[in-house]
Amino acid sequence: MDAPQSPKSDPEGASGGTSRPDDPPAQSPYEARAAVLNRAIQAIGMGRYQWQLFAVIGFGWASDNLWPIVTSLILVPVSYEFPGPEPELLTLAQNIGLLIGALFWGFGCDIFGRRWAFNLTIGITGLFGLIAAGSPSFRAIATFAALWSVGVGGNLPVDSAIFLEFLPGSHQYLLTVLSIHWALAQLLATLVAWPLIGRQTCASAETCTRADNMGWRYFLIAMGGLAVVMFVARFLFFTLFESPKYLMGRGRHAQAVAVVHEVARRNGQPCHLTPDALDVLADDHPDRPAPWSQRLGRHLEPLALPHVRALFQGRRRALATTLLIAIWGLIGLGYPLYNAFLPFLQQTRGVQFGDGSIDQTYRNSLIIAAVGVPGSLLGGYLVEQPRMGRRGSLTVAVLATGTFLLASTTARTSAALLGWNCAFSFASSLMYAVLYAYTPEIFDTQHRGTGNALVSAANRVGGILAPIIALVSDMRTSVPVWVSGGLFLAAGGLVMLIPYETRGKMAN
Repeated sequence: MDAPQSPKSDPEGASGGTSRPDDPPAQSPYEARAAVLNRAIQAIGMGRYQWQLFAVIGFGWASDNLWPIVTSLILVPVSYEFPGPEPELLTLAQNIGLLIGALFWGFGCDIFGRRWAFNLTIGITGLFGLIAAGSPSFRAIATFAALWSVGVGGNLPVDSAIFLEFLPGSHQYLLTVLSIHWALAQLLATLVAWPLIGRQTCASAETCTRADNMGWRYFLIAMGGLAVVMFVARFLFFTLFESPKYLMGRGRHAQAVAVVHEVARRNGQPCHLTPDALDVLADDHPDRPAPWSQRLGRHLEPLALPHVRALFQGRRRALATTLLIAIWGLIGLGYPLYNAFLPFLQQTRGVQFGDGSIDQTYRNSLIIAAVGVPGSLLGGYLVEQPRMGRRGSLTVAVLATGTFLLASTTARTSAALLGWNCAFSFASSLMYAVLYAYTPEIFDTQHRGTGNALVSAANRVGGILAPIIALVSDMRTSVPVWVSGGLFLAAGGLVMLIPYETRGKMAN
C-alpha cells in the first residue's frame, strides 16, 4: 500500500481534512509552535523510536477490543453461577466504564501529561481484571468490569494522541495498520477462553457451583496477567518521552526540543531544532507553565461553541458532520448489540439446534475471531484503490456487515450459524479498519478534536443503549439480531451520502 503524502501544513501531524479554499489559517502561537515541532519530526522521519512506539501502542489498541471481548466471553458462565440478575447488566456496566474512561483519560492526558496516562490505563485494566477473578457475586463482577473498563476506555484517546505526536506525516497510514491489533486481540482472547471456559463451565444454571465453574475466573486471571505484562513492558522496558507538544504547551520549550533531539539520536538522524525557534513564537512568558485552569480551558477549547459551530458551517460540512455522528452512533449501538452477546447467542441457539455445548460454543468463537484478521488487513488495501476509496470501502463493509447479520437469522443448524457469524466477523473487521482511517480525514485540522469528540461520544452512548435494548427485547429471540442488522444497513446508506472522498487528497 502506498503511503499517503505528508500533511506538511497540518499542525497536529495527523491525517487531516482535505484542503478547501475556505479553510481558516492557523494563527495562534500554540498552533504555530506545533507546526515547528511537526516539521522537525517530519525531518527526522520514521525510525527506531517510532517503530518501538508502534509496537507498544499496539498493546493499547489490542486492549481496546480485548476486554469487551472478555466480557462477552464470560457472560454465559457468569449468568450460570449468578442466575438472578439479567446478564445484559454486565455489558451495561462495562460500557458505562468505557464512557467514563474515554472522557477522563482523553481530557486528563493534556492536564497531567501523556506518560502517566499511557502506563496507567493498562495498569488499571490489569489490576481490576485480576481482582475480578475473585468476585463473590454478580454485583461484584459488574463493578469490577466497570472499573477495568475505565482503564480500557482511555487506551485509544491517549495512545492515538501519543502516536500522532511522534509520527511523521509520511507514515500516517500506519494508523490504519494498527487495526490489525483489534482482530488479533479477539483471536487471542478466544484462543485462551476455549480450553478454560469451554471445558471448565457448568452445563446449566440449575446445578452450577463455583467449584464446577472456575473457567471464567481462570480466564480473567490470564487476561489480567497479560495486561500486567503489557504494563511492565511499557513501564520498565520502553522509555516513553513526554510529548513535545505537551511540554511546549506548558512553556517548557527547552525540554520539548530535548525530546525531539533524543528521538533524532535514537533514529540516527541529525536535528537542528533549537529552543529559539519556539521562543520567538511564544507569548510574553514562554517559560512559565500555564496554570491548571488555563491548561484545562485549552483542552476544552475544541468543544467550545464556536468550534462546534464551525463543523456545521456550509451545507457540505454540516452534512458530513451530521452523517458521521449518526453513522458512529448507529454502529456504536448495532455492533455491541450483537457482538457483545455473540457467545451467549451461539450457546442458546445451539441448544435449540441440539448441539449447544459450552466447548463447541467457544471453539466456534475462536473460528469467528480468526476470520476477522484478514478483514483488517484488507481494509488497509481497499482504501487506497481508486475504484473504492474510503467512502466506497466503508459503504460495502457496513452494508455487508448488516446483510450477514440478517442472514444469520435463517440458520437452522449450528454450522450455518457459524458460517454467517464468520462472514459478519470478516465484514465488521473491514468496517472498523476503514472507519478509523476515514473519519479523521473528513474533519478540518482546526476542528478535528471537536469532531472526534462528537463521534466518539455518539459511539459510547450507543454502547450504553445496546444492553438496555437487549434487556427489553430478550436476547433469547432474534429481535436484537434484526435490530442490529437494520442499524448497520441504515448506517451503510448514510455512508453513501457523505459528500467527501479523501483518498489521494493532501491533508490540511
